[in-house]
Amino acid sequence: MSSSKKDRRRLPPPDPAPLPGLIDAHTHLAACGGRTPEAVKEILDHAESVGVTHVVTVADDMVDARWAVEAARWDCRAFAAVGLHPTHAGDLTDETRAELEQMLTEPRVVAVGETGLDYYWTTRSDDCADPSTQRDVFAWHIDLAKRTGKALMIHNRDADRDLLDVLKAEGSPDTVVMHCFSGDRHVADECVDRGYYLSFSGTVTFANSDELREAAHITPPELMLVETDAPFLTPHPYRGQPNQSYCVPYTARALAAVKGLGDADMAAILGANARRAYSLPLR
Repeated sequence: MSSSKKDRRRLPPPDPAPLPGLIDAHTHLAACGGRTPEAVKEILDHAESVGVTHVVTVADDMVDARWAVEAARWDCRAFAAVGLHPTHAGDLTDETRAELEQMLTEPRVVAVGETGLDYYWTTRSDDCADPSTQRDVFAWHIDLAKRTGKALMIHNRDADRDLLDVLKAEGSPDTVVMHCFSGDRHVADECVDRGYYLSFSGTVTFANSDELREAAHITPPELMLVETDAPFLTPHPYRGQPNQSYCVPYTARALAAVKGLGDADMAAILGANARRAYSLPLR
């Protein structure tokens, strides 16, 4: 890679034209540098300046869960999701169960997750929980979402069939969010039949994502969310550069084009869907 290309990859994308009414349905504020009240405020001020009024910041592990809850306390524009990423499923103990259950009593914690199955890392990382442990811990998270009445935020990587089968066997909670949806049109169709929300990230803008755009095309607008998964998955043409919640309008406009809707109409739908999915108390 040339030095100029390396330099460009370190630069944040330029601000998109503002698109009011959007909510980032899944971000990681701590991983974006939001580890103090001042840093969180700076990230959310930037997002709000282009129309992204609120975010849901998400945990991968217990350390991240504590950060997420703190961020939601620091700034009224942030809400939290807490749980154990499937690669960290082995961290579920009596103590972490109790701590997660306590976190879910907080009104600004609006979802359980991200949880699910990740088979990609089982063969690539010695630290990744094995599939059997992942499935058991996923089932516990499903039950937790049902007990607390919170949305269930799903992480799925290379595990489409098993993940959908576990959800069916355990019984889905009222609200399921398929974070960073990456399946094909057939997986999308099954999720839609079950009434799950499909949350689309910057990957839907990538040149090699025709099948994902087809999945978005067949998803009813009322079941669509938009997210960054920041600091990852920056939308085209800024792929590989640092992502933050202010980049949501790029993906929202791409979804509008896929759906044949006006940008403002798409933004209004996506924002309303996020408020409904997470029962957001916007205060």
